[in-house]
Amino acid sequence: MDPLKDLRNYIEWLENRNSLIRVKEELSPILEIPAYLRRIMYSKGPSVVFEKVKGFENWKIAGNLFPNLDTISSSLSVNNLEEIGIRMIEPITSPIPYKMFDKIKTLGDLTKMSSYLPKKVNKAPFTENVIENKDNPLDKIPFFKTWPKDGGRYVTFGMVITQENEKTINMGVYRIMILNGNKGVVHWQIHKRGAHVHLNAMENKKDEIPIAVSIGSDPGTMLASVSPVPYPIDKALFAGIIRNKGIELYELNNGILVPANSEIVLEGKVLVNQLLDEGPFGDHWGYYDKPTEKYPLFVVDRVYVRDDPIYYGTVVGIPPLEDAVMGKAIEKIFKPIMQMIIPEIVDINYPVEGVFQGLLIVSIKKRFPGQAKKVMNALWGIGQSSLTKIIIVVDHDIDPNDIGKVIWALSSNVNPEKDVLIIKGSHSDALDPSNLFPSFGSKMGIDATRKLPEEREGKAWPEIVSEDEEVNKKIEEIFKNYLNKI
Repeated sequence: MDPLKDLRNYIEWLENRNSLIRVKEELSPILEIPAYLRRIMYSKGPSVVFEKVKGFENWKIAGNLFPNLDTISSSLSVNNLEEIGIRMIEPITSPIPYKMFDKIKTLGDLTKMSSYLPKKVNKAPFTENVIENKDNPLDKIPFFKTWPKDGGRYVTFGMVITQENEKTINMGVYRIMILNGNKGVVHWQIHKRGAHVHLNAMENKKDEIPIAVSIGSDPGTMLASVSPVPYPIDKALFAGIIRNKGIELYELNNGILVPANSEIVLEGKVLVNQLLDEGPFGDHWGYYDKPTEKYPLFVVDRVYVRDDPIYYGTVVGIPPLEDAVMGKAIEKIFKPIMQMIIPEIVDINYPVEGVFQGLLIVSIKKRFPGQAKKVMNALWGIGQSSLTKIIIVVDHDIDPNDIGKVIWALSSNVNPEKDVLIIKGSHSDALDPSNLFPSFGSKMGIDATRKLPEEREGKAWPEIVSEDEEVNKKIEEIFKNYLNKI
């Protein structure tokens, strides 16, 4: 089927599959709606639309739009999310087409790839209402105050769009603290692509960066915006790959291209040399992060809003909340890509309680000594996995999602003095509460694989117990008979 058109179409689709409830009671975006959302997320409940928003007449708020992996894969018309990663790497991993038939098929595949490209359009529904800077537009949108000690109201799922160069745009989800009716502070951490644009502007002596913030779109575009897509891959192109069809882009007055199906768009600029205190904020680690850090000032020139607008807000805190589901979706999308780069990887698991940057469990097909440490270092050298604090490597016959088996491998296969790798003074997730300094901490790798003789002074690894095959067959038949009677 065609991809879901926009946020409203997505909400309609959720409602048709009985995956959405509508809350009729009037609730405030200051603490009340966030508290309700946390309650429904912890209970693994459905998506929500709040019909009455205190202090914001005619507004609705949508939340928990990514409640589980089945909803995400169904909304994107795939059987499993790994299919999306395969779409991305298929052109470079397919066999070389020597025969004419294969060459024709390859041309067809390339044509399909072209269908993922974004397309510029001249109309967008969000231009129905325009609120200028002088009218304090940010006061008219029901941004959340998520936790009691937060530094203020925040845009919690704003797709911040920057022009990285003449050909590439980035859409990254960075929280924005609202200062007043037309100003905010953009929290783009040093390792984020938005921060790279900021750094380039500083190096080129620019005073400001044009940006836009899109709020509310179709599920594929929103998922693309939160995905750790490395530069120079265009995020709009990646959204097309996820949706299986290119997105439509509309050009704002400041030259930034935004999804034409956006519900709300903030147009403005980041002032490169004006850094202000941002925070505190109760983040996805479950802590209030450092009380304040310096981030750039965002000045809003105008805001665009659709008629009868719907604000999409999410909440973070002690996992698992909605961001955990999105993280697991991204894990599955990127697994084929990680397997292409590091072929010995069999499976991966970022446990939701590990906050993704905190812990990765990876199984490998081990062939040579030291391979587990090779995989750790490879992962620490690429993309978002470079921020992972702890990596556990297990053998191919240990399912990384079976925590019991992982604990067994850790307990039986690890000699702490030889199999634990500590890296001091390493780049780290800026929000990690264990860091002494922002974005600077340490890492640990644990080799929980069975060791080859070269890894244990020539000694062979003990044999794992296994059943006698003939006896097992006999017992299995008897066992089945008794099992059927239960």
